[in-house]
Amino acid sequence: MTAAAPPTRSGNPSGSRGAPAPHDDRPWIVGRVRASRPRMRLFCLPQAGGSAASFAPWRLAPPSGVELATVELPGRGVRGTDPLPETMEELADAVIDGISNEFDLPYAIFGHSFGALLGYEIAVGIARRGLTPPRALLVSAARSPHTPVRRRVSDRDDAGLLAWLNSFGGIPSELSRYPAYLRYALRTVRRDLALTEAYLAPGPERVDCPLHVLGGADDPLISGAQLERWRDCAAGEFSLRLLPGGHDYLFTGAPAALDALGTTLR
Repeated sequence: MTAAAPPTRSGNPSGSRGAPAPHDDRPWIVGRVRASRPRMRLFCLPQAGGSAASFAPWRLAPPSGVELATVELPGRGVRGTDPLPETMEELADAVIDGISNEFDLPYAIFGHSFGALLGYEIAVGIARRGLTPPRALLVSAARSPHTPVRRRVSDRDDAGLLAWLNSFGGIPSELSRYPAYLRYALRTVRRDLALTEAYLAPGPERVDCPLHVLGGADDPLISGAQLERWRDCAAGEFSLRLLPGGHDYLFTGAPAALDALGTTLR
């Protein structure tokens, strides 16, 4: 879990909890990487505590013909003054409001860990609104939305939460040199984890697009068997692929992950 960028002071605070400020002109897409001849736009949603900057390693070699649109969530970066909505559904609605004007190009949604559950809820919300559906939903290293959380970690103190994160490389070790920023990062991670732990989708509702699942072969948090349960969320095409690495395989093995994404999106 790459730590979120600290909040900036651009824009005004949200007028109400769970929704962006009226006429908000702060970007929802930060660090966009355009393709010379884009055939698809890929919205990227980060892990708990992450930000658009989490996908920085991907910006060096994005899949051919794919525009990377990395989403900045409330409570970090230029959206640092936005309070995080109280439910995953409310967060998904806020993101849809922020990015739906970009559905003019064929697009897909990718989410890692926390971002995977958010991506699923966004895809469901898009269908309910009757908006242009994604060409694919890609989810990574996350329990399925209808699988209950095995154990809570968001209620641990900072030392306990940090120990849990360190057990699988979930936070950069160099942050220990910056105590103030580390406290901020842990607060952001804790808030996102609490949202994840409270989320459980009934049903589940099947997504009306191909569903592709990725994971780390050595992930200590999410097993291949757990990833297989995403099949229940697919109305049609479904695939599952494990790549070398642990829970952070996406960034430690960025070239392999990007190659797998490019193959899937083709």
